[in-house]
Amino acid sequence: MNALLPRVAFTAVLLLLATGCSSTYYNTLEKFGYAKRDVLVDRVEKAQEAQTEAKEQFADALEKFLAVTKTGGGDLQRKYSEMSAEFKRSETRAKEVHERINAVENVAEALFSEWKQELKQYSSATLRSESQRQLDTTRRSYDNVLRLMRRAAERMDPVLATFRDQVLFLKHNLNARALASLDSTNRELEADISRLIADMETSIREAESFIKSLQAPDAN
Repeated sequence: MNALLPRVAFTAVLLLLATGCSSTYYNTLEKFGYAKRDVLVDRVEKAQEAQTEAKEQFADALEKFLAVTKTGGGDLQRKYSEMSAEFKRSETRAKEVHERINAVENVAEALFSEWKQELKQYSSATLRSESQRQLDTTRRSYDNVLRLMRRAAERMDPVLATFRDQVLFLKHNLNARALASLDSTNRELEADISRLIADMETSIREAESFIKSLQAPDAN
């Protein structure tokens, strides 16, 4: 029990700091041995996980939506409940992806800002130039990862809008004709999710490459 107290206290302090100034939060982490680079790697990994889970959820939701709209009338209330539950799960996954990406951006900006400022501390022009080169390379790689993450995340919006429309329409028209009419949006939905999954897979691969570059032995 006593062994857990330091970790519990440390976690509590970090939670309090996280709601305040970011620089104070990251400085506190560094005092405990967690560099901004390590935090960035951790957050990119979590963003990867969130994207993977969202990709799987959207694909699963599409399969279930198609199954519901292609069946007969039956228990319409149950079918509405199933579609509503899938929509809410998809919405939750999408929100998590956006939050994870924001967290990545937050620590990345802190890291690059600090790195840029510390270039002034070099007395060796050669080492300063090398560090500047590494900064520029890392920044370009990061900017590409962030762009791909944002693009994939934005793909979720039209999918969620279509899901929401279908759920609301069925809620307001609990009859077999309403269920059949939803089939007209399925082709658009399938195309949107196909693009979403492709973009997420590209983003996930690029994030993996970025993580490896940060963890490379010669990384600054």
